[in-house]
Amino acid sequence: MKLNELFDISPAKIAALKERVERLKINLGDIEEQFIRGGGKGGQKRNKTSNCVGLKYMPLDIEVRMQKDRRRSINRFLAMRELVDRIEMQVSPETSQRLKELEKIRRRKANRRQRALIKYRLIS
Repeated sequence: MKLNELFDISPAKIAALKERVERLKINLGDIEEQFIRGGGKGGQKRNKTSNCVGLKYMPLDIEVRMQKDRRRSINRFLAMRELVDRIEMQVSPETSQRLKELEKIRRRKANRRQRALIKYRLIS
């Protein structure tokens, strides 16, 4: 897979993705890419074309499938970004933004649960 292709994405986002790939030392040759027939809402353009993108990173055995848009180029970019997120979660958890977001959500839910228990005990 190459990141030199023209995506319908801003150059700043592509540069940020390239920087993350270099920082994590991901070999793009280890990524298998396939295009799968789409499905779901969106009509003929989605259901009869191979616009769903599947990426597999062999060293860590991580698979990603993406079909958020009708355009294959955007789905390729989104799938690559998701794959890099998952690789970063395994390889470098201390720098992973996604893990920080998940931890923040987990803490917020725990606080809500705690407040609900306190409120319930006071009422009954």
